[in-house]
Amino acid sequence: MMTRDVLLDMEQEEDDDEDGDIVLENFDQMVLSSFGTLESQQDLRSPQFEEFNGKPDSLFFNDGQRRIDFVLVYEDESRKETNKKAYNEKQRKKRQAYESNLIHDGLELEATRSVLDDRLVFVKVHAPWEVLCTYAELMHIKLPLKPNDLKTRSSAFGNFAWFSKVLQVDESIIKPEQEFFTAPFEKNRMNDFYIRDKDTFFNAATRSRIVYFILSRIKYQVRENVKKFGINKLVSSGIYKAAFPLHDCKFSCPSDDFSCPNERHLLYMEWAHPRSIYKKQPLDLIRKYYGEKIGIYFAWLGYYTQMLVLAAVVGLACFLYGYVNRNNCTWSKEVCDPNIGGNIIMCPQCDNLCPFWKLNITCESSQKLCIFDSFGTLVFAVFMGIWVTLFLEFWKRRQAELEYEWDTVELQQEEQPRPEYEARCTHVVINEITQEEERVPFTTWGKCIRAVLCASAVLFWILLIIASVIGIIVYRLSVFIVFSAKLPKTFNGTDPIQKYLTPQTATSITASLISFVIIMILNIIYEKVAIMITNFELPRTQTDYENSLTMKMFLFQFVNYYSSCFYIAFFKGKFVGYPGEPVYWLGKYRNEECDPGGCLFELTTQLTIIMGGKAILNNIQEVLLPWVKNLIGRCRTVSGSEKISPRWEQDYHLQLMGRLGLFYEYLEMIIQFGFVTLFVASFPLAPLLALVNNILEIRVDAWKMTTQYRRIVPEKAQDIGAWQPIMQGIAILAVVTNAMIIAFTSDMIPRLVYYWSFSVPPYGNHTYYTMEGYINNTLSIFNVADFKNRSKGNPYSGLGDHITCRYRDFRYPPGHPQEYKHNIYYWHVIAAKLAFIIVMEHIIYSVKFFLSYAIPDVSKITKSKIKREKYLTQKLLHENHLKDMTKNLGVIAESIIGATDTSLRPKVE
Repeated sequence: MMTRDVLLDMEQEEDDDEDGDIVLENFDQMVLSSFGTLESQQDLRSPQFEEFNGKPDSLFFNDGQRRIDFVLVYEDESRKETNKKAYNEKQRKKRQAYESNLIHDGLELEATRSVLDDRLVFVKVHAPWEVLCTYAELMHIKLPLKPNDLKTRSSAFGNFAWFSKVLQVDESIIKPEQEFFTAPFEKNRMNDFYIRDKDTFFNAATRSRIVYFILSRIKYQVRENVKKFGINKLVSSGIYKAAFPLHDCKFSCPSDDFSCPNERHLLYMEWAHPRSIYKKQPLDLIRKYYGEKIGIYFAWLGYYTQMLVLAAVVGLACFLYGYVNRNNCTWSKEVCDPNIGGNIIMCPQCDNLCPFWKLNITCESSQKLCIFDSFGTLVFAVFMGIWVTLFLEFWKRRQAELEYEWDTVELQQEEQPRPEYEARCTHVVINEITQEEERVPFTTWGKCIRAVLCASAVLFWILLIIASVIGIIVYRLSVFIVFSAKLPKTFNGTDPIQKYLTPQTATSITASLISFVIIMILNIIYEKVAIMITNFELPRTQTDYENSLTMKMFLFQFVNYYSSCFYIAFFKGKFVGYPGEPVYWLGKYRNEECDPGGCLFELTTQLTIIMGGKAILNNIQEVLLPWVKNLIGRCRTVSGSEKISPRWEQDYHLQLMGRLGLFYEYLEMIIQFGFVTLFVASFPLAPLLALVNNILEIRVDAWKMTTQYRRIVPEKAQDIGAWQPIMQGIAILAVVTNAMIIAFTSDMIPRLVYYWSFSVPPYGNHTYYTMEGYINNTLSIFNVADFKNRSKGNPYSGLGDHITCRYRDFRYPPGHPQEYKHNIYYWHVIAAKLAFIIVMEHIIYSVKFFLSYAIPDVSKITKSKIKREKYLTQKLLHENHLKDMTKNLGVIAESIIGATDTSLRPKVE
């Protein structure tokens, strides 16, 4: 049936956002058939106004029969305190046309004025049975055929079921959901489906999803042969103030309505409440209430947190090993020894202003470095390379189980195009598979131009981040000169602050704090830019949209969060030259040097500040911001009134999560995953910090969604989307970064080379393998008079009567035939570092690929269940179809036989 809905013809209307616009001549090929038609604007139909019936927990219209599936909120234009009467009238006409078309599309509306603010009107939307069936078939929604007794739970940790039972949710409180065989709904096969009660056949989440699908595609205006449609556009333009499905009750107490399932209250008490922090999550109830997309996020986050327990235990053990053995660190003892470190004069680390300094002022940092730069760190880095593979492979198996249990195995066939995509489909092309005409938003050439523009925009912002990193480096170089000139030159051993406040430490901490602030500022700006770029790109489905946005955001965040860590780990102190011929940045700033013990402790400091600061800030924002906003909203609205407000009005004053709210939760966790894996060789406590944060994160997110946010529109999801390949990429890169941190950032390889080769003849003087003399062996000698750049003058003159000083490098001393050239120790160390990287990478990659091959993505049991269910479902549908055919043929046969008998029977005279 062709649709002729009410459309306002407003030729003089100002331009709106293009989302939700569609060329009139193409629209009829895309929209669904309606349940009624209208000839003109005089046929506008409006929702019936009803007074609030005084039942605050009611989820139904005033008749108590029709369930509220969605709520639209607008401000009555006639009561707005504004002078824009003409504008308000246009807004009113658009809204009336939209609501009229909703009614003609089969939805039922009932309006109720606000109890607390009479300017607000709440339009309650109900989808009758016929509408639900029609759109369930169109959306390929899977619905129950018959009870299923095949599904049994299995887990990678099934052997520990006796222990996990203590952590399970009480099944007497949250009862397990009955499992069914399911199939995409078809109206002509309605008798095949398990329909015991039409009111409960479609659960609340499915009903809301169907209604939102309709709301997103209903038209309300035509202008210059272009139709405008969709609730998202109406909300963004201010015609409606909000659109949301209802929570089923208060979170703090169950509903007075005995028909209410009280699922929100159950989720709060058994999931979001602090007393349930040790329990497993009720994933089936989360999925039922919020949809598969929210459910798969919490399933992934819970699984990631479980796996972190093992990593945290091993990391803590490695940290304790380093802490216990810190006093056995020979090279640190030499740094702190007044007779060794106190007598070693180090060369100035900048020109003119920086003084000579004694090695023992770095005593405190060298002792701390012994905790992290130990053999335990190497073991932990190898372990984490294997752990991340086990996590990803076992998660794939768990994800496959959830796909089967939650009926999302063939989800890609169900997903519909986004309304914004449908709106731009104006170009006709021939489908390569069907050889039929179809409409697309732009040609191949136009798609290439958009791709180039989007890539250029992303590249520009990445270069902007790199520029900010260079700015931080310049800050480090310039401020180090100031700290070197102002801070004490010698260590007297009595001032407790002096032990910690060295020029290197002060520069590292201040630069890390500034870097953190810049990261957060750029993060806020780029979020908006990435959304604009993705909107311009115009992906077809919501999954494609989120995957595209995910890649852009993560690429930016990767550079934003990790660039400073990569600089400290792999560039700082690596290209400094030597005191006689230093390397300068921009021809002005002398390149940074590491402490005599290396840059590993500085990398640890950077990670602690960024990772810890990000976790603290995010949790404060997630808890305080929605709570404070809701508190302010309640104070403004109630204003001392104690009136009883209905369920829809209570939900309206909660915060809106937004369709990308879950995206930011994923992004936060993936950035944390990168910190836990990429740089774990420098900070073995990272998994422990992540574990503590995630235990709180799960409950904070649960509390936030259950108590502070409106109920979000349920969405289907088969997996975690683009985050899976991103984690796999991080896992592969983590092997390289950790191997290079141990080889080039820590001093483990130089110490091993010294112990096994240079502490004994022919290179050493000791008769046994030892670490004694390591510090003296790794510090080269420089003659102050040998500064080569005579045009600048000697920057070390006037700083004392020192003839020689020491610096961190492996070079021949002055007077040697190859003075200031790299010595044999240097080449031994380089060879050992490269050999270590190659061996470590090959070992870990071999184990990773073997585990990936040995552990199938889908368990044998799950595969059998999927095949078995598909077989039984097809068999059931086929048998029912045969029964129907047999029944119809029997009726036809009886009719034919009856007609034949009548024609052959002799006439009664």
